[in-house]
Amino acid sequence: MKHMLKYFSSICLLFSMFLVQAQETPATKEAKEIVQEKPKSAANNNAQEAKKDSIPPKTDRYGLRVGVDLYKLTRGFYDKDYKGVEFTGDFRLTKKYYLAAELGIEDKTTDDDRLNSTATGTYIKAGFDYNMYENWLDMENLLTVGLRGGFSTFSQQLNSYKIYNPNPYWGTIPPLTSGEKYSGLSASWIEVALGLKAKVFNNVFVGFGVQLKTLVTNKKPDGFDNLYIPGFNRTYNGNFGIGFNYTVSYFIPLYKKKVLPEIIPETPKK
Repeated sequence: MKHMLKYFSSICLLFSMFLVQAQETPATKEAKEIVQEKPKSAANNNAQEAKKDSIPPKTDRYGLRVGVDLYKLTRGFYDKDYKGVEFTGDFRLTKKYYLAAELGIEDKTTDDDRLNSTATGTYIKAGFDYNMYENWLDMENLLTVGLRGGFSTFSQQLNSYKIYNPNPYWGTIPPLTSGEKYSGLSASWIEVALGLKAKVFNNVFVGFGVQLKTLVTNKKPDGFDNLYIPGFNRTYNGNFGIGFNYTVSYFIPLYKKKVLPEIIPETPKK
């Protein structure tokens, strides 16, 4: 009887060990699978990082933009007293700064209360623009503020004038024809320029600009004032002037620069 109990207890012990072994095997397999999956996720992370590194960096185009002022070019069609043309240009120096210049010719007849005169001459303006617009992706639009120095050489022709009569009892004196021409005149000024240029087609831009001007030098003819200065526009209140233009221009790309991404330092975790 003792042998039977010992034999039975031995069988129960072996059976319980078998059950324990059967229960531990799936857990062990799951642990192995978890261990094997870790390198797989690490490999995926490395693949994603490599994919990010393979994205080409953004590049900015640098070059020369040349154009013409459509307002001055078309004004002669509806204003018989005006003829003129202005050519514009800018060159990109850095990400935000541009060299800028304008060159033009104007012939303008001004009819004032006391005299009628015609100004004819050329002018040049040069300075810089700063682009305040932050472009997305491959956009190349500009919203600029800039500074210019201008210089003009011109002549004035006095067409007619009126003599001031403080006692017009016997009527007004009719205008007197002159035709006298004054050459070798010049003027210089400083202006603040605000502008907008939008890319409408590949390398083609349309823009609008406003300029606020103040005279620095002004060589006047004998006997009357410069009512209109080519490049400066009409003189108001002495030394103050204002102008605007509407341009179409073409961009000539010369080279490119890569835009390096900004590295933002990580803040330490508390």
